[in-house]
Amino acid sequence: MNRLPIYVLLSICMALVAGMAHGKACEGVSFPDQVQSAGTTLQLNGLGLRQATFLKVDVYVAALYISQMSGDADAILEARAPKEIVLHFVRDVDQSKLNEGWDEGFEKNAKDQLPVLKDRIEAFKAMMVDVSKGQRLRFVYQPGKGVEVDVDGTPKGTIAGDDFARALFAIWLGSHPPNDDLKAGLLGGACG
Repeated sequence: MNRLPIYVLLSICMALVAGMAHGKACEGVSFPDQVQSAGTTLQLNGLGLRQATFLKVDVYVAALYISQMSGDADAILEARAPKEIVLHFVRDVDQSKLNEGWDEGFEKNAKDQLPVLKDRIEAFKAMMVDVSKGQRLRFVYQPGKGVEVDVDGTPKGTIAGDDFARALFAIWLGSHPPNDDLKAGLLGGACG
């Protein structure tokens, strides 16, 4: 009977464990299948790639975590349940460009709510910094509390309101996402 050397078996086991620990990947960026968020286990719903300009320059890979997987953007936006989105940047983006993107996203997807959200959007934008390749922005929604903002592992504060959370997540899941493939990926489709 042929037996595999122990180092081959160990290598196979390590590869399997590494694959399980990383969950899914897009453009070489890995995200776990689950995260713990304020005592709740959230599932990776999908990954999407943000591309900018007509040249389709890769900007970040986004990961959407929700309590129950869904392909229905409206249901995800309307759910008063914890959710989280993580943006892993694959290029450097300065604060002014980030804030231009936030302004455009809120304008396109929360137009009627802008007067009510204006001060909170400005507070949110004030939390932004220049982001380097490899850094992450993390936005965690807790119903009744608002959106916790984390910039590369540093908590920046919370923007209050379920209405703000809906408007923020609508940037990616609303009628006018930065690019359609990004939204499709977050809803469980292919990333990239």
